[in-house]
Amino acid sequence: MLSRIVAAVLLSAGLFAESAFSQTAPNPLQPSLTTDAQGRPVFRITVVGRAVPAVNYRPRRGDTELDMIGTSLMPRARGEIEVSGKKGYMEITGEFDRIEPPTQFGPEYLTYVIWAVTPEGRAVNLGELQIKDERRVRVTTDLQAFGVIVTAEPYFAVTQPSDVVIMENAVKRGTEGRIEAIEARYELLKRGSYVQNQDYAQLKVKAPEPGTPLDLAEARNALALSRVAGAHEYAPETYAKAEALLREAEDARERRKGGNTVQQPARQAAQTAEDARIISLRRQEEEFQARVTALAAQREADALARARAEEDARLRAEAAQAEAEAARLAAERQRLDADAAKAAADLAKAEADRARLDAERERLAAEAARAAAESQAQAAREAALAAEREKAALREQLRVQLNEILETRETARGLIVNLSDVLFDFNKATLRPGAREKLAKISGIVLAHPGLKTQAEGHADAIGSDQYNQRLSERRAESVRSFLVQQGISADAVAAAGFGESRPVATNGTAEGRQQNRRVELVVSGEPIGKTGSEVGATGTSGLNR
Repeated sequence: MLSRIVAAVLLSAGLFAESAFSQTAPNPLQPSLTTDAQGRPVFRITVVGRAVPAVNYRPRRGDTELDMIGTSLMPRARGEIEVSGKKGYMEITGEFDRIEPPTQFGPEYLTYVIWAVTPEGRAVNLGELQIKDERRVRVTTDLQAFGVIVTAEPYFAVTQPSDVVIMENAVKRGTEGRIEAIEARYELLKRGSYVQNQDYAQLKVKAPEPGTPLDLAEARNALALSRVAGAHEYAPETYAKAEALLREAEDARERRKGGNTVQQPARQAAQTAEDARIISLRRQEEEFQARVTALAAQREADALARARAEEDARLRAEAAQAEAEAARLAAERQRLDADAAKAAADLAKAEADRARLDAERERLAAEAARAAAESQAQAAREAALAAEREKAALREQLRVQLNEILETRETARGLIVNLSDVLFDFNKATLRPGAREKLAKISGIVLAHPGLKTQAEGHADAIGSDQYNQRLSERRAESVRSFLVQQGISADAVAAAGFGESRPVATNGTAEGRQQNRRVELVVSGEPIGKTGSEVGATGTSGLNR
């Protein structure tokens, strides 16, 4: 039963749901179709809002002419209407042209309906516009201010417009009389709210055979849609009357009767089926709301009963706890009165002993911690000093060994071995045999101490262009690096950099100073001798850094 109610509520969203009024273009998509527990189709209907200009007409006097223009769904459609104020009502006459068949929007759409829409959004069915007949209408309404629209519908007796709006009125320029333009907003049933194209057969509607009167096809549509809404269960008398009227029309057609013999019961069947559908939806909504209200009331009553029971249990537990606490306090008081003196003395002695023991433990722990910390610090200092001494001794040993081969000096960056200009061919980066012999000996010393790193740094004097000197210094540094790698030193442990004339060690104004500036310095560093060589390549002048 609950699923049936849910289905009815979803189907009747156009009657009961509130919608935010906003300008929304018609949706060309069909909504999803599901079924309830009994297998009945459930259509999820969305109500959208649309605006159309409305006019406040003068009663009892004067005529007002307006254009009817096609929307984006049927832009070629055209028409004109004339609204005349009569005594107690408005008369609307109109003529329409270029209207195409409604089935292009879906097989459930069989006809067009003209609507009057008030500024508050209430839509009133003014009548049917059948495109096979003469497209002229003459209808009346008791509304005073309204707009006029034309929509595609499954049958003429619908009570709410679909969003398949093909025409809307437009105020003409030069219209005589006092006209007040009002923006009328109205709710629309989204296209596909009645059926989906692919699920049309589930509604058990016969496809109109050739020659079927439109009124009869609309009546079949109306009855099928009424049954989907559950009218045969929630409005059985009205639904049965609609069935009987449809059978009467079908029988008349089978007997080849024509005219009003078929049309009159068919149109009454469509109207009665729509009444049954609306009654069914309203009764299902009432039933659903009643069940929701009853369930809410039951939940509220259950919650109140649980709250009262919990409160009673809490009060009883608190009373029992208070009684037990009172008895305990009375017994404790008696015991304390009897043993007060002895307890006080024992407590004082125990507290004094505890305080003394705690103080002694804290003192011993502090002394032990301090002694351990001092021991660890001393050991660390001694280890560091020993390591530094070892590194210093090894550094001095290396300096002496390297100095026997080439001039070597100690710096903050490490040990710097100086390769003078005479170890290279003039203005070239080729190592002379004597230089190769000396570098081979240096390689043997470096390889004997894993962890050492070397950096070949080339320098030039100020003679020649900056670019030439820079390139020559880079080539000489790279030549030294390549030779060291050939001697077995890891390529990752050897780098090369050229500094051109940017780091002179003597003046470039004399031949002797320039010769000192033309050099390659080999920087030996690394953890074994306590030097990191962090300055290497700091200027970033060479692309040979590795």
